Amino acid sequence: MTVYGGRGWIVVNNSHVVFAIDLTTFKEVGRITGLTSPRYIHFVSDDKAYVTQLWDNRIFIVDPKRYEVTGYITVPDMAMESGSTEQMVQYGKYVYCNCWSYQNSIIKIDTETDRVVDRLEVGVQPESMVMDKFNRIWTVTDGGYEGSPYGQSTPALYRIDAESMIIEQRWDFRKGDEPRSLRLNGARDKIYWINDDVWCMDIAATRLPVRPWLESRGTRYYALTVSPADGDVYVADAIDYQQQGVIYRYSPEARLKDEFYVGVTPGAFCWK
Repeated sequence: MTVYGGRGWIVVNNSHVVFAIDLTTFKEVGRITGLTSPRYIHFVSDDKAYVTQLWDNRIFIVDPKRYEVTGYITVPDMAMESGSTEQMVQYGKYVYCNCWSYQNSIIKIDTETDRVVDRLEVGVQPESMVMDKFNRIWTVTDGGYEGSPYGQSTPALYRIDAESMIIEQRWDFRKGDEPRSLRLNGARDKIYWINDDVWCMDIAATRLPVRPWLESRGTRYYALTVSPADGDVYVADAIDYQQQGVIYRYSPEARLKDEFYVGVTPGAFCWK
């Protein structure tokens, strides 16, 4: 879910729809249909938003006021059957998108022309992406899997200059690691991610941390978020993907403050 214009926009992947809801009543006020397999929505303006897709080489352009698809952005050199566009961040008039499943690139879109104007190759499957306070893009690649027809690479963390689309720094993880769920704090000067444990790193750091910020203790950390207001870190434990999941809330100093049950497989957070 993304909050924009006083509404919650819920992207439902397997149902091919984006619901708009009233944030007070949580009742539906509109829906965008005709999508392939929507992943994320990003608002360029009140009149235009982009919706990324899985199993499609197009990013859909939609009019959120009329709940209509108005066009497409075709990603060059991407096959329809294995196409994948994922999360989006914006710097000036440009929107950046990580191409995840079976892909290995970050693309740059000019929002005035709705065209892909640049592409940067990174490791296999950039899983998530954020932009820090210096307008630098950070992405973490999960490396794919052994035997994948699209190849496998060492998982890595990248820092990229958004304007030039040049990789400033790359940090490699160990083979077999599965880094994911890259997130920023409210000040956008610290990044967090999950790699079995929860890890934290200052954006000015020159090497990966040696010790985790929060160790995994029989938990299955599945998603995380950082409160933009107070820096508290919320970590979702999926347990066994069958019973109710648990959310743990930690202070910025990694002190457990409380915990509570939610639904099965808590996989994402959204801040109002």
